[in-house]
Amino acid sequence: MRALRSALGVLALAASPAAAGDLVVQVRTAGGAGVANAVVTLYPGGRPSPPGVVRSDYQIAQRDLQFSPFVLVVPIGAQVSFPNFDDVRHHVYSFSPVRRFELRLYAREQTRSVRFDRAGIVPLGCNIHDNMIAFIDVVDTGFATRTDNGGRASFTAIPGGPVLVRVWHPWLRAPANQLELRVAVPDHGAVAQAVPVNLRPPPRPVRSY
Repeated sequence: MRALRSALGVLALAASPAAAGDLVVQVRTAGGAGVANAVVTLYPGGRPSPPGVVRSDYQIAQRDLQFSPFVLVVPIGAQVSFPNFDDVRHHVYSFSPVRRFELRLYAREQTRSVRFDRAGIVPLGCNIHDNMIAFIDVVDTGFATRTDNGGRASFTAIPGGPVLVRVWHPWLRAPANQLELRVAVPDHGAVAQAVPVNLRPPPRPVRSY
């Protein structure tokens, strides 16, 4: 009986959730301005976490001769739709080795979709309108999000301990447009991490950040 109680105690410890904390990453330019549309991904212990639930509503729309949103974050396995809300036809494509595809000319209120099964950055363009540029970041961790207009990315319930943080932005001056740093997340409570970045001027005429 004592051995059984001991075994049950070990099982209970194994099943109990690990202590977790919160993390806010603040991405700013050297001048202190918040950087929107930066993708922040976390790797607790330096390893990918289990991905979140793959939703069915991922979308990059074509509206006013622009892609919207400019940056989309999706998990591996996501299906992304590309609806056209313009009065002209669009021809969406990507030459990325992560997911090469071509959606030939289609008109207003028509849509196409593409599935993304590998992690990485997928730049998008329109073969008809060179000013249309967007990016899909296919992530291999459940802790990933875009910064808001103030440059903030907030995470909750992060396993306590060392966390690898990656910050990506299409105009970031860094190898592969990405920075890496390590942050210690407390077992309980919250921590804020400022990430100063230098950005290249965006191509014109393209929305910047």
